[in-house]
Amino acid sequence: MVLIKKMQVPGYEQVVEGIDESSGLHCFVAIHNTSLGPALGGVRIYPYNSSQDALNDVLRLAKGMTYKSAVITNGLGGGKSVIIADPHKEKSKALLYAFAEVLNALEGKYIAAEDVGSSIEDMNVLHEKTHYVAASASKNSSGDPSRFTAWGVYRGLQAVAKKLWGERSLDGKTIAIQGLGNVGAKLADILFWEGAELILTDKDEHKLQELSWLYGARAVAPANIMDIPCDIFCPCALGAILNEETIPQLRCLAIAGAANNQLRVPEDGVALLKRNILYAPDYVINSGGIINAAAEYNEGGYDPKASRDKVDHIFETLSLIFERSEKEHQSTSLIADELAESHLKNLVGKRTTPIIFH
Repeated sequence: MVLIKKMQVPGYEQVVEGIDESSGLHCFVAIHNTSLGPALGGVRIYPYNSSQDALNDVLRLAKGMTYKSAVITNGLGGGKSVIIADPHKEKSKALLYAFAEVLNALEGKYIAAEDVGSSIEDMNVLHEKTHYVAASASKNSSGDPSRFTAWGVYRGLQAVAKKLWGERSLDGKTIAIQGLGNVGAKLADILFWEGAELILTDKDEHKLQELSWLYGARAVAPANIMDIPCDIFCPCALGAILNEETIPQLRCLAIAGAANNQLRVPEDGVALLKRNILYAPDYVINSGGIINAAAEYNEGGYDPKASRDKVDHIFETLSLIFERSEKEHQSTSLIADELAESHLKNLVGKRTTPIIFH
C-alpha cells in the first residue's frame, strides 16, 4: 500500500509525496495550475541528493509546464512528477506500479508522460495500472514525443537565425549541442542535413564519439562546452545551466535548446540581454513534445500531421517574443512569462471538452 501525503505549498493547487517501502518508491507530484485544463507533465526519474532537492525540482518544473501549455494554448495545465531513483539501477515494474497508484489517487488532475529517466516502455507499464498516462505506445496514444520536441527546437533555431541573420537557414552556422539524449541526438541529425557545423558533448563518452564521427562534428568534454566559441549554444541536458557563474563564460550569439528551466533564476534572463545574447525561452522552444502528447485528447483522436503543423508555430511564437523583447527593451524570458500569464488570466485556449481517458 502506497502512503500518499498531501503537502501545502503556496501557489500550487496540489502537491503530494508518495512512499512505498516494498517497491522503493519515493516520489513527488506537483500540480501547479489547471485553469486551462488538466495538468500534463513528464515523470522524471533521477537520483536526487535529497528529498528537498527533488521537491524543489518538481515545483520548478510544474510551474514551467503551466507556462508552456499556456503559451502554446493546448488546453492543458501544468504539473510534473519526480521519482527519486537511479533509472539505470533502481527502476522496476513494481516501482512503476506503485507510482501508478499515486496517479490513480489524483483522479486525472495530473497526466503523466515521458521525461528524463523515463521512457515509452515505462509509460506502457504505467498504462497497465492507470489511464492517466500520455505518450505511451497504445493505439490511441502519440508515442515517443522526442521527434516532435527536436523538430520544434529546429523551428526555434530557424527563428533565431531569422532574427540574427535575416534568413532561416542554418547552413554553415556553428551550433554547440549540450546533451545527446533522445532530443539532442535527433536534433543533431536534423542540423547535420541542414549543413550546420556541429560541436557536441555528452556525459556518455561512447555516444559522444559515435555521433561525432557520424556527423563529422567536433567532440568536447562536458566541462568545456559553456565557453566554446559558436553561433548558437543549444542546451539539451538538465536545467539551471545559465547562471551568474556560467553566463560570463559564454561565447555565443544565441541560446536555443531543449533543456527545461535553463535559467537558474529569472534575473539570468536580464544578464543575457545585457550581454546581447539572444535567448529562446526554454518552455517555448521545447514545447513540441507536449504539443504532440496533448494531441491525443483532440476531438477525433490523435493525428501526427496535426501535431507537426502545430509544432511549426513555435517559429512564429518565438519571432513574436524576439520582436517584443527588442521593442520593449525587456528580456525574452520576461516577455514569454507575460504572454503565458496573459493567456492564463484571460483563459486563452481553455479546454472546452472533457478528456476521455483510454
